[in-house]
Amino acid sequence: MEPWHLLGIEPLGRGEIETILRGARALRELLRGPTKKRSDLRGKTVINLFFENSTRTRVSFEMAAKILGADAINWSAAGSSQAKGETFLDTIRTLEAMRPDVLVIRHAASGAAELAARHVRCSVVNAGDGAHEHPTQALLDALTLQDHLGSLEGRRIAIVGDIAHSRVARSTSLCLHRLGASVVLCGPRTMLPAAPWEGVEMVSDLREALREADAVIALRIQLERISECLFPSARDYSRYFGLSRRTLAWAKEGAVVLHPGPMNRGVEIEPELADGPRSLILHQVESGVAVRMAVLLRAAGKLEEAIHG
Repeated sequence: MEPWHLLGIEPLGRGEIETILRGARALRELLRGPTKKRSDLRGKTVINLFFENSTRTRVSFEMAAKILGADAINWSAAGSSQAKGETFLDTIRTLEAMRPDVLVIRHAASGAAELAARHVRCSVVNAGDGAHEHPTQALLDALTLQDHLGSLEGRRIAIVGDIAHSRVARSTSLCLHRLGASVVLCGPRTMLPAAPWEGVEMVSDLREALREADAVIALRIQLERISECLFPSARDYSRYFGLSRRTLAWAKEGAVVLHPGPMNRGVEIEPELADGPRSLILHQVESGVAVRMAVLLRAAGKLEEAIHG
């Protein structure tokens, strides 16, 4: 069987997105039950290669693999041969020679997962590459929003923050657009893309972005990808683009708030809002395990069986 790769949302049609979400919804019931164990991937090996720091994504991929019965191996650049000068491709080829079934890759360089996929025989899942894509985050955001809003057709979703440097903004906006939502991107002009993205609106006024919004996704400022000062101060950023109970009043009544984490509390989001009843942030974390279970099963060609079995 040809390997199945998840390198981004862009190659996925609406049908495949909906299949993965349907599978994740069914698998999530396992997480909520007393026994979190299946044997679908018994005998399979998943290697998580994280060249960047991560908590939510790495742990949820590991948990997803283990719940499904796979052997999960966590690799990090710290303490590896990368410190001795080994190239990215040599690392990938070396690990692939050990015959894993899936490589989950997070890397600071855009296109790293796609490059790896061209040189291995196993499946590759992109866990975030530079400012390019983060497909499983987009899928878990969509699942979380569907759980709360039902169909996303015609819903207005605002994504606020450092848009230009965010792989989450790119993947999530594309995913939500394919599911029928109206997506508006908002941030300082210095943090908006130079060219518009497919199917989305871009504004630099928070009140305008939140008008009639059913949900708002706040983004962290990607300081690790910024080499120059793009806003005067954290205080100014918070004043004009931070989410708070005051600014959320500009959205629809009952609008919900999401954040991919980690949060800079008091900068892009007010602590009381992050921890309040309109926050779906911890729901996103739970959805992340379920989505990554569905993705690993899809890579093994067993997702439909899990949905209908």
